[in-house]
Amino acid sequence: MDNVDEILEYLKEHRSEKYKKFVTKLGIPEANSLGVSMKVLRELAKQVEGTQDLVEALWNTGCHEAQLLAVLLVDPYKVAPKWAISRIDDVHSWDLCDHLCKNVLFCLPEFEDLILTWQRAEQLYRKRAAFVLIVCAVIHDKKLEENVLDAYLELIRKHQSDSRIHVKKAVSWALRTIGKSSIRSFQKAKLIATSLMEDSNVHRQWVGRDAFNEFNKLIPYTSKNRMVPKNGKIGKLIAEGKLQ
Repeated sequence: MDNVDEILEYLKEHRSEKYKKFVTKLGIPEANSLGVSMKVLRELAKQVEGTQDLVEALWNTGCHEAQLLAVLLVDPYKVAPKWAISRIDDVHSWDLCDHLCKNVLFCLPEFEDLILTWQRAEQLYRKRAAFVLIVCAVIHDKKLEENVLDAYLELIRKHQSDSRIHVKKAVSWALRTIGKSSIRSFQKAKLIATSLMEDSNVHRQWVGRDAFNEFNKLIPYTSKNRMVPKNGKIGKLIAEGKLQ
């Protein structure tokens, strides 16, 4: 399977109205979506040679699932950064934004510059992408310097009062991810969540509450210097005194 027409036909054969209704409720635009699951797309990606020409052709269809597949097929270490970065302006859903960040943009040498530039952007998914890239950095780089984490927290604390839900959720996600990364970062992130809850801006309050609610479900895993869910397997062992 090496051309767009064959791939689109395959996607149409594997679409599901039930799945489409489900993802539409989650905020995926209905107009350009077929209703194909990520499981199907990931399996298809293993069968397709992801040349740059095919990737661009898939992206240019405007079909939601074809664009997701294009992101899965991109070699982030060979793609032209200018092309990859400009894709964000075609994004019209939070899931495509997140996959583009995780699979492509985070692998670019200039991803830190994108965080600093896009966190001030007006365009919805540029702004969301800034905080998804923070999530990617914290998750994938376990040796991030404390000053870098502090700088991320400062971006969240000082500058974010966006009313749009897909931005607020990404800001909260970034705050929660930093909070889980180490016990010290947890204390700092929880303080910021508290201060946001007390802010006069209702959108900052929302971010603070969303993060604080999850922080209350965590317990320190001291020997690993990170936070884990109280009700998870490790959390229960800690509570029972079987782990530290």
